[in-house]
Amino acid sequence: MKRREFIAMLGCVATSRFVVAAPTLWAGTAGAQEARKVHRIGYLSGGTAVSRGPFLVAFMRGLSELGYVEGQSFVIERRFAEGRFERLPELARDLLAWKPDVLLVSTTPANAAARSATATVPIVMVAVADPVGAGLIRSLARPGGNVTGVTNIGAELAGKRLEILKEMVPGAARIAVLINPDDPNAKLQLDQAGLAARNLAVELAPILHVRGADDLARAFDAARAGRATAALRMIDPLSTALREPTVSLAAEHRMPVFYPFREDVTAGGLISYGTSLPDQYRQSAMFVHKILSGASPADLPVEQPTRFELAVNLKTAKALDLAIPTSILLRADEVIE
Repeated sequence: MKRREFIAMLGCVATSRFVVAAPTLWAGTAGAQEARKVHRIGYLSGGTAVSRGPFLVAFMRGLSELGYVEGQSFVIERRFAEGRFERLPELARDLLAWKPDVLLVSTTPANAAARSATATVPIVMVAVADPVGAGLIRSLARPGGNVTGVTNIGAELAGKRLEILKEMVPGAARIAVLINPDDPNAKLQLDQAGLAARNLAVELAPILHVRGADDLARAFDAARAGRATAALRMIDPLSTALREPTVSLAAEHRMPVFYPFREDVTAGGLISYGTSLPDQYRQSAMFVHKILSGASPADLPVEQPTRFELAVNLKTAKALDLAIPTSILLRADEVIE
């Protein structure tokens, strides 16, 4: 082979390697003009800006891995209801006036508001417990409308958390429930926990309403007055924002509390079982990418979590004079000592 031909061949190989390794951000788009488009992503949450911040970082990381660059290929506009669900319809309309290409919507109340506000703008949901039960989609396999994304199946896990709690505190006959009645997932979670409670011969009582920080202290006082020996913290848009005061009050009242997320345990909570919120947000980036590349949300099956985390804080257990069964420790994904 001649030297010139050999050099040309090397150039072709190098070029093909570059194409394979390059981000596929603009796959399926129409040339350089489309590649220069700056996509608009609206974000709506029923939670707080502080509590949702780390999860948005995970979403942005997911977009970055797909080749997106903030300010160059996309911009994002954020709205947070800060737990005041009555503000969500107005916030949704405000975002839609910005004319986004797609909405990333976190929590069930926020998705319900967004779905009511538009039937045309694509919505990627995240941190939604039961999208079918909440009326957001027709089915997981065939969403059918303008909503798709990731479900955390939080309602189904409520019963599993109760089973593990009973295993950890075998003598518990009355277990309090900390729940936000304004969250559409409240009844779904209670129904699932109720099924497990009947099988375990456990009474879910008292049912304590937590709509904000001011309700927490009264809830723990009522749990003790109601002779509860442990408690379940149900998921709602403010459960992450109220994590620190909940953990603090649980320690003050020496109340074993079962939480939904590992971050609750790293913050000092006793035990948790659930999905990874950062993983869900990172997973949702692919849905946004597919929609921006031309896919219809109606044709994108909703994805469920692939990993569930059981976390235990032995330091907290020791402070409660509670021995964690070996059966739980062997199953735990994370044990904090």
